[in-house]
Amino acid sequence: MTSFDVFSDNIFPSNFENKTGFDTIKDYIRKECLSSLGVVNVDKLSFSSQSAVIATQLLQIIEFKSICQLHKDFPVDNYHDLRSELKKLSVEGIYINTESLLLLILSLKTISDILIFFKKADDEVYSQLKKLAEQYYFDNNIIIKGYKIIDDKGIIKDTASDQLFELRKKHKQLLKAREKRIEVIYNIWLKNGSAIDTGITIRNGRSVIPVHAAQKRQVKGFIFDESSSGQTIYIEPTELFELNNDITDIEHAEKKEIIKILSVFSDFIRPHLPELINCYEFLGLIDFIRAKALFSIKIKATNPHIVDKPFINWQNAIHPLLFLKNLSAPQKVVPLSLELNENQSILIVSGPNSGGKSVCLKTVGLLQYMFQCGLPIPVDENSVCGIFEHLFIEIGDEQSLENDLSTYSSHLKNMSFFISNSNEHTLFLIDEMGSGTEPQIGGAIAEAVIEELHVQKAFGIVTTHYTNLKMLSQKHNGIKNAAMLFDINNLEPLYILKIGESRKGIQSRYAEHKNKYDECLLLDCFSVDKSKDFESFIHSQNT
Repeated sequence: MTSFDVFSDNIFPSNFENKTGFDTIKDYIRKECLSSLGVVNVDKLSFSSQSAVIATQLLQIIEFKSICQLHKDFPVDNYHDLRSELKKLSVEGIYINTESLLLLILSLKTISDILIFFKKADDEVYSQLKKLAEQYYFDNNIIIKGYKIIDDKGIIKDTASDQLFELRKKHKQLLKAREKRIEVIYNIWLKNGSAIDTGITIRNGRSVIPVHAAQKRQVKGFIFDESSSGQTIYIEPTELFELNNDITDIEHAEKKEIIKILSVFSDFIRPHLPELINCYEFLGLIDFIRAKALFSIKIKATNPHIVDKPFINWQNAIHPLLFLKNLSAPQKVVPLSLELNENQSILIVSGPNSGGKSVCLKTVGLLQYMFQCGLPIPVDENSVCGIFEHLFIEIGDEQSLENDLSTYSSHLKNMSFFISNSNEHTLFLIDEMGSGTEPQIGGAIAEAVIEELHVQKAFGIVTTHYTNLKMLSQKHNGIKNAAMLFDINNLEPLYILKIGESRKGIQSRYAEHKNKYDECLLLDCFSVDKSKDFESFIHSQNT
């Protein structure tokens, strides 16, 4: 970890996910998870620069999207996490409880059904998910034995053992005998006026008869309780004492037998604990992939073509969070198309304030990060995504109260980091480059930074209002101007990125539009100096 605010060797700054909105993307995926098993994997979502890893993750999601759309019977119940309970069973003498046993059997049945699903699935359609499922196995006799012990309500079955069957049979007989005998005694006590006509009741687990306090010496038995007024005494008849003790003994014996049954089952699965825990890891992966697939469907994401080099060629890219926000709104998100390659490695984007420059930057940062975290992105299917080793972004106010840094000081510190850590595998994104200080100084420093990043062959997008930065396209091959277009007729931004205009090309057509441009200046449409937004103006005339 350097003194700079980074959270990995590849990503800058530490709040990159918050700045780009990726933390919100993870929140959406968490909500699609069925269990904590899946959520744990969402928390582990991480950036990768290995194209094979990314490709595998993307294919898994695209295959699961097919399952979500075509196989409504895919198992989605009982995604329980029993790993901690299973780990406890590794200690001899520890046994599983009835609640955990039921959850274990139900979730193992789900895992078994999923494994069977992929075993039968088409090899070509679900190749990646089949390959994943083939790595996991457990003995299905565990489910069979479990269902012999416990029913769907979590009750240990009478037939779980011969001893338990006999104990419960005897227990029912004793309960029936007690019921008959206490009814006889109750009726006798009613007739002699000792008992109260409210019926037999239970106190402290014992069957007792309510008796008038004044009559308690007229009957034989043990007092178990009394009413709050003291007028009623609850008495267990003497002749039922031994019968109740027999019932209590039977119940204790039944509990011991259940513990024995659970212990035997625990001993049976103990050798299988590693494979069972692995299978729950698999269930978590399935939950995770399913959640990513459902989210991808929600944002209409696709799997772009992948090239194993720094490269971007996106057609109609959409910011997924803006898309979700505007689903029910009349105003739809304007798609973004752009390309970064060896011949067009740095884009200098200009345009009016509130014209979409920052959104453009965030869209690029978010989609590239999503892609390299193995998530499909909302672009046309013919789009191409490359691989970057470093993603650096500076957007918004970076003033640091802790370090007593001004916004511009923080900006300089960040630029120092960019220069020190960039190479030909870096994608940098800088919003309002050089702003925050005196324009001539800020512009000069910004120009020097961009030229150094260009020397390092880094790829990037910079938004700016500075004229000297827009002139870099004429000085250096690979640096291109771009603009967020503005509708002069309706005086509103179009949020469309126009790429490829050189400074010279724009100036050559400036005179042609001068009268209309001056008219807009008089109307104060731009609220800027004359040279600040003419690129956007000229581009708008061509749309």
